[in-house]
Amino acid sequence: MARQLRNVTITLDEEVARWARVEAARRDTSVSQMVAQLLREQMLGADEYEAARRRYFSQESRVHRTPGVRYPERADLHERNRIR
Repeated sequence: MARQLRNVTITLDEEVARWARVEAARRDTSVSQMVAQLLREQMLGADEYEAARRRYFSQESRVHRTPGVRYPERADLHERNRIR
């Protein structure tokens, strides 16, 4: 099945537009394809982040300490006794 493409108009300042045209030519592609690829990478990255976030928060919380042993004091964790 063929992908349906949608036209989108963007506005760039002249310096950015010039750079985009040169960069697209250097990559042997069009500015449109280059922008589409950049947006696709952002979309996939956001999807991956969201999936990782959901996996992390769906895990059962774990406390990393031995039962019956108190948490260390804050000053001990940050070695503040040496400063005083």
